Amino acid sequence: LAMLGHDVVVYDAKSKAGGLNEFGIAAYKSTEDFAAREVDWLLKIGGITVDYGKKLGADLSLEGLKSDFDAVFLSIGLAGVNALRAAGEDMEGVRDAVDFIEELRQAEDLSALPVGRNVVVIGGGMTAVDAAVQSKLLGAENVTIAYRRDRDAMGASRFEQDLAASKGVTLMFNVMPKALHGDGAVSEIELEYTVVEEGRVRGTGETIRLAAEQVYKAIGQSLEGQPEAVELEGGKIMVD
Repeated sequence: LAMLGHDVVVYDAKSKAGGLNEFGIAAYKSTEDFAAREVDWLLKIGGITVDYGKKLGADLSLEGLKSDFDAVFLSIGLAGVNALRAAGEDMEGVRDAVDFIEELRQAEDLSALPVGRNVVVIGGGMTAVDAAVQSKLLGAENVTIAYRRDRDAMGASRFEQDLAASKGVTLMFNVMPKALHGDGAVSEIELEYTVVEEGRVRGTGETIRLAAEQVYKAIGQSLEGQPEAVELEGGKIMVD
């Protein structure tokens, strides 16, 4: 838009620009402040103002923006994380993988970050691999990725899968979380073996328990808080 001669204002809910590149990709992949340097390079074109700490639905309204500007482009991303829907999910030690990655990316001293001896990551995409590999690099002894379908169905590429395996991460397939156990803080996760029938995942009733002081959820993201005047279709913003 700036290259076409428009004056552009970017409102960002975060304290830094860059979105997923800055907050959502593991530290070992995006080194030497790559995301921040890319933003600085892009802003040198001129005509672009970035206003930080402004969130749609809290600090900004869609109707207000439409009245103040000629056009409004929504690029708010998916900030929510899907629930495990397993007993004990609210225990201490269970957290969203995207929050873990964000904390890593913004930490000045990685050695100060707490890491469990036994870590289990639920999911099969890039975020699951990022959280698992990063946990291993931080010193976790046993790290397991637990995915409810088979290897070929994983969202993470075969390169990412092989990267995780090369770092000592165990990949478990056809298992889904059934319950988390512990006294206030998680100490074990109970996984149920699965089969896939006509594309749908079904539990077999057979379970296995793994030691886990930390469990990371990486099972997909959703739109967090629906802005007013924005209609959803299939969990995504409906366009007209």
